[in-house]
Amino acid sequence: MHYGRIFKTLHLLQFLHDEGYRRMIGTQLNVQEARPRLARKITFGNRGQLRQRYREGMEDQLGSLGLALNAVIWWNSLYLDAAVQRLRAQGFPVTDEMCARLSPIAYEHINFLGRYAFTRADVGSGLRPFHDVPAPAG
Repeated sequence: MHYGRIFKTLHLLQFLHDEGYRRMIGTQLNVQEARPRLARKITFGNRGQLRQRYREGMEDQLGSLGLALNAVIWWNSLYLDAAVQRLRAQGFPVTDEMCARLSPIAYEHINFLGRYAFTRADVGSGLRPFHDVPAPAG
């Protein structure tokens, strides 16, 4: 019973006195909270609420949400990897520590409004090209 309190006390002391530890905990919390934020963004119409009155309908709704979440994360993972490979090929010193901080749970670049047509992609053509950002003037 008291054994668990020892670890809780050690954790609290380290949290209070170690700024790096606090930053690490904050980063982990941000990553954990990012997935529900993305889910709420995807289900903006129902504000993340299950609206079906029967169990199978709720399961279908949750399955669709899971599929959409996984598709966004998969897409982002493909392009994050391609971006890292491109930067390395251009000679930018991308370290493993930098890559460890990347997260595929981002959605600022996704338009959640409008109509979408899903057609079979030409797999042989590869990924879409990146947008080149112009260099700042000056």
